[in-house]
Amino acid sequence: MSTAITEAITTLAEAQRRFNLLPTEDEAFFSEWQMGLPKLSTAEQIALDELRRRYLYQRSQQHLLEGTVTLLLASPLLTIAGFYDPPFKVRAEESVQLRLDDGEEILQGRMDVLILLNQFWVVVLESKKTALSVWAALPQTLAYLMANPQPEQPSFGMVTNGDDILFVKLVQKLQRNYGLSRVFAPFTSSRELYSALQILKRIGQVIGDGVG
Repeated sequence: MSTAITEAITTLAEAQRRFNLLPTEDEAFFSEWQMGLPKLSTAEQIALDELRRRYLYQRSQQHLLEGTVTLLLASPLLTIAGFYDPPFKVRAEESVQLRLDDGEEILQGRMDVLILLNQFWVVVLESKKTALSVWAALPQTLAYLMANPQPEQPSFGMVTNGDDILFVKLVQKLQRNYGLSRVFAPFTSSRELYSALQILKRIGQVIGDGVG
């Protein structure tokens, strides 16, 4: 039986139960969002300031739909992070299938954006409209990360509604754990957007070192 991820996984408790996922607050588990962050160049900071200026202008007019959030903030952020340049590859609306442990149900969905490096997943992007909290997208983001075809590798996700950005790390080795960053709010400060870019670049480095 096949079911859409957005229908089958609607709450965090449901994602934890159906995937046997355990949250962890161990800082060592998800150190990538706090440690070893690369320094940003002046050019990168200027590009982020311009990105934020455009976003704030459009956001001040109205609530933004999911596609507009991706267009105005998420995609430019991935561009500045270098994920649209070699050696990375990008796939939009990427289909995924995930068979549950009971073997009787298959979950299907589409990721907004998937960044790859040599067929290894670097980061999954999930955008939501500004009227929704980033937490509303966390259950399905965990489901997408569970679909990583290389479960021995850590999986990373970025969830954003434009106003806020949340990073997720999921590991499936000895047991299935996930950890969260704090919520970054580029709507309130340019430094929040700087931090988000640093984390994206750090994740790219970590995956690159792991598959290199």
